[in-house]
Amino acid sequence: MKRKLAWMLLMIPGWFFGTALAQLSPGDLSEVHAHLEGISNCTKCHTLGSKVTNDKCLECHTELKVRIDAKKGYHASLKTRGRECTSCHSDHHGRKFEIVRFKTDEFDHSLTGYELTGAHSAQSCGDCHKSTNIANESIRKKKFTYLGLSTECLGCHKDYHQNTLSTTCTDCHGVDSFKPTTGFDHNNTKFPLTGKHQTVVCIDCHPKTTRNGVDFQEFAGKKHQNCTSCHTEPHQGKFGQRCIDCHTTESFHTIKGMTSFDHSKTNFKLENKHKQLTCVSCHKGNLTDPVKHSRCNDCHNDYHSGQFTTDGIVSDCAGCHTTKGFPGSSFTIERHNEGAFRLDGAHLATPCFVCHKKSETWNFRNIGTKCTDCHSNIHEQYLSKEYYPENNCRRCHKETVWSEIEFDHSTTRFALAGAHAEQTCRTCHFKKNEQGEEYQVFSELSSHCTTCHTDIHYGQFEVQGKINCLRCHEPNRWKIQQFNHNLTAFKLDGKHENLACSQCHKPVQKGVNNYILYKIGDTRCEHCH
Repeated sequence: MKRKLAWMLLMIPGWFFGTALAQLSPGDLSEVHAHLEGISNCTKCHTLGSKVTNDKCLECHTELKVRIDAKKGYHASLKTRGRECTSCHSDHHGRKFEIVRFKTDEFDHSLTGYELTGAHSAQSCGDCHKSTNIANESIRKKKFTYLGLSTECLGCHKDYHQNTLSTTCTDCHGVDSFKPTTGFDHNNTKFPLTGKHQTVVCIDCHPKTTRNGVDFQEFAGKKHQNCTSCHTEPHQGKFGQRCIDCHTTESFHTIKGMTSFDHSKTNFKLENKHKQLTCVSCHKGNLTDPVKHSRCNDCHNDYHSGQFTTDGIVSDCAGCHTTKGFPGSSFTIERHNEGAFRLDGAHLATPCFVCHKKSETWNFRNIGTKCTDCHSNIHEQYLSKEYYPENNCRRCHKETVWSEIEFDHSTTRFALAGAHAEQTCRTCHFKKNEQGEEYQVFSELSSHCTTCHTDIHYGQFEVQGKINCLRCHEPNRWKIQQFNHNLTAFKLDGKHENLACSQCHKPVQKGVNNYILYKIGDTRCEHCH
């Protein structure tokens, strides 16, 4: 009995305190407050002799206290300000009780200080209120909370621009959609868009790449000081990097400031006649379109119609002409002498047009190389071909002066000697008729003396119809130096040997002719004595 009584006495305190505890607690705490179970923890939430106060709640929920003190968030709004925490968040309703419970579809999010607009209004609570979006580690460890989110865009969204632009996304983006960037105005940047730039899509200037292993589109730090940062420079640096000195953003083909344009910086320096031309004279289309300029006939018609074509390629005008003008030529005599017709003598002083412009147009090909191709052959019907084969006037004439003749007369049947060698060709070969008209005689000219000389002896010395003056006269002079009278029919001897010719040979008159009689005929003494 004693042992049984002792055991019962030992059990009474436990029963008492257990019964007392059951009578003190209205029910189990929710799961989030389960660690506060026990009579020793009551004062952590309850004030002795009083109810649960907000101060006690905020002693644990410090993250809420900070926001309330800062007058931020839902718990600092007019709807909850001054209310007891327990009016919304009561406990002792069991482990599964939701201490934070409200109708999410009826919740006025603007009371939190962050109004849901645009695309945000279509999101569910869990889309934003998730641990991955909570920066504070102690809050992120909570099993369930609506706290810890930042109102900054990057609190929920990844920084696509990877810290290259402002973190205030709303400076450019709207809440309805990330694209288009309704708040962005390119004119507020250091590169306002003008002209054709206004119609260029962003991706053309800001291409997508990969950065830190993710897609990235570069916007900040884009070089734009010079047009060549984006555009290919076709002039190979000849005009510098300031494209805007000539071009406008309206079009590359719209050129400005042409009055001060230095054409010498191009591959074609303007000189002489070219300086007088307007731009459109050569630039038929857009000024920026390439213009062939390596050869003159890229712009100029071939005036000579292909006459100077070699191996299928037309020679360039610059070979003979300069930019001072097409009239005149820089083609030298030295170059001419490299061709088929060498210029010598009087040809050196002959103007080009004399030979090359015999008609209205210039002609440089197939104009002939023979003398008679240019000069009239005045001997055509009079001179035998054997003396100037192929009508080669050079066989007799010099190119210096036509009147200077070099002809070997010994190749003919009449070699020139004595006074004959001193005569001009015209003396013998150019005659005049009764009307005084001059005519030529070459191949038909007889070698008889009387063909050219008058027979002053009136046939006295004619032998078989011919008169050979050389029987008595020398070609050097007409006067007879030595005459052998002994070869005649009357040999001179005695007193006759010293007589003057005129003693025997007297002038006679025959008709109108007066001449000295040499053929006396009668050689008897009494004829003279």
